[in-house]
Amino acid sequence: MSPASRGPSRRLLLGGALAAASAAVTGCSSGSGASTSGGSKRLRIGYFAFPSGDLLVKNRKLLEKALPDYEINWIKFDSGASVNQAFIGKSLDIAALGSSPFARGVSGSSPIPYKVAWILDVAGDNEALVARKATGISDVAGLKGKKIATPFASTSHYSLLSALKGAGLKQSDVELIDLQPQPLLAAWQRGDIDAAYVWLPTLDELRKTGTQLTSSKEIGAAGKPTLDLAVVSDDLIARDPKAIDAWRKAEAEALRLIKSDPDGTVKAVAAELGISAADAKAQLSQGVFLTPEQVVSADWLGTDGSPGKLLTYVTDTGRFLADQKQIGAAPSKDVVREAFYLKGLPDVLK
Repeated sequence: MSPASRGPSRRLLLGGALAAASAAVTGCSSGSGASTSGGSKRLRIGYFAFPSGDLLVKNRKLLEKALPDYEINWIKFDSGASVNQAFIGKSLDIAALGSSPFARGVSGSSPIPYKVAWILDVAGDNEALVARKATGISDVAGLKGKKIATPFASTSHYSLLSALKGAGLKQSDVELIDLQPQPLLAAWQRGDIDAAYVWLPTLDELRKTGTQLTSSKEIGAAGKPTLDLAVVSDDLIARDPKAIDAWRKAEAEALRLIKSDPDGTVKAVAAELGISAADAKAQLSQGVFLTPEQVVSADWLGTDGSPGKLLTYVTDTGRFLADQKQIGAAPSKDVVREAFYLKGLPDVLK
């Protein structure tokens, strides 16, 4: 899910990577992540404070149970852009990442050394475009000339551009402002912006005084779906593929629990996010969670040797971002295919 209306150059990303990654992994030891003192292995996992299977894996310590000899470090991020920076800084092994920042990450002459290996969820009503009620705006076309905030390079940014284009507006018809969720909420409360496209839980705060104009569920149904993916570093793929298998199994178990144990899922998400059970239940109801079998189907991620429709979705996202001058050039379908790690699927889920 996540910084400039024209995509940041790789040099700028590298310049901010060490500081961003250092801040993100405060308290974690440095090094490649292959081992820590005493010889125990380590996995550094980036996640978002956003309802998904990640929160269940973390809360129920599913990965710690599967890999008892490993040190598991969970590192919270606010946006996909900072996740990309952390991977450039070699500070992550596995992380949640929106499909739009992933498309950015694999574009250009120096793609980020990671690959998509799982799908966490499909964006639904948990990401949306909301206008302040005080503006009187009731549809996307009414945003012409207005100030709209969103975290740049995020799935929300991509969906916002799609919504504007669908309403016949060019990017130059509005004033886009790059704000992460918390600063975005503060700007909204001050009346500095007219509208915003963002995800939960900030989205629910905006809805209290705003009018929802569209959502990622609607935009996805119109042919522009966005997803929360999970990516693994090339280094981890080369060094410890069995750890990736164990992590996938844990994520698959979490997706099954979302369906089979809704009350337990609500309790775990509420605990991880520090919110009430009622709020956790409401947030979960707005997401679209696939079954493990759907994840590895031809409709989504696919299997080794036979990538699914996600390949087309990411390729189309890259093309759209290039058309909107968000990136210099769209990655080809072959380049995107090289950024898929499907080895072992679906057998690893058995």
